[in-house]
Amino acid sequence: MRLTALPAFADNYIWALVADDGRAVVIDPGQAAPVLAAAAQQGWAPHSILLTHHHDDHIGGVAELQARFPAVEVYAPEETRIQAAAHRVTEGECVQALGLGFHVVSVPGHTRSHIAFHTAEHLFSGDALFSLGCGRMFEGTPPQLLASLRKLASLPAQLMVCCAHEYTLSNAVFARHVDPTNAALSQRHEEALAMRRDDLPTLPVSLASELECNPFLRTSTPAIQAAVSAHLGRPVTDEVDVVAGLRHWKDGFRT
Repeated sequence: MRLTALPAFADNYIWALVADDGRAVVIDPGQAAPVLAAAAQQGWAPHSILLTHHHDDHIGGVAELQARFPAVEVYAPEETRIQAAAHRVTEGECVQALGLGFHVVSVPGHTRSHIAFHTAEHLFSGDALFSLGCGRMFEGTPPQLLASLRKLASLPAQLMVCCAHEYTLSNAVFARHVDPTNAALSQRHEEALAMRRDDLPTLPVSLASELECNPFLRTSTPAIQAAVSAHLGRPVTDEVDVVAGLRHWKDGFRT
C-alpha cells in the first residue's frame, strides 16, 4: 500500500492510499483535478473516499469524482452540510476498504461533526490535528477541543499523522514562542525547514513526535501551562483553560 500526498489549493493535501492492484482510498478531496491527474499519471483509480468534515476545501471534488467513478464508495460524518451520497459513519465504527480497517474517531472542535480515521499505520486527522498545531475552533468549545486532542493523543504513538494542510512551519514559529526550550521541537522545526527548502512535504509525521513537540497535545505540562499563564496575565485554572488560552493566543499570533 503506497501513501501519496496530493497538493491542492495553496496548502492542502489530499491523501491517497494506493494498493498494488491500482485501487485507492482518497481522503478529503477538496479538488478533483489533483486526484484525476495523479490517477492518470500513476495508473490508479479511486475505490473509496473518506471525508473528515464539511468544509469545501475537503469535499469540493467529491461530486466530480463520483461522476467519473460511479462505483466509488464515500464515507462521511453525520453532517447535513455534506450533500454527497455517502455512508454516514460515527465514533467507534470501522470502514473496511482495500483490506484495511479505517477506525472512526469523533473529534469535534474545529467543526461540530469532525471525524478522523486511523488504520494500524496512519492517522488521517483532517483539520483536527496539524503538525505542531490544531484547527481553529470554528464551531466547537474548549472542552470539546481538549477532549478531541486527548483522544487523538491516546492513539498508538507509532501512527503517522496525515493532516490536511502544510502548516508546519508557521505552527513551528508559534510553538517555539510558547515552548522555547523544547529541544525536540527545535529539531523538528529545523528538519521541516530543510524539507520545505527541497519542496518536500513535512508530512506525514509520527504521533510520537507530535506528543513531544505540539503544544496543543502538551497542555498538562508545566512549561506550556506557565507560558499560557504568562500570556493571560493570570494563573490557568485547568487544562480547558490552557487549551482555550493557547488557541486564542495562536489565533491572534503574528510573527
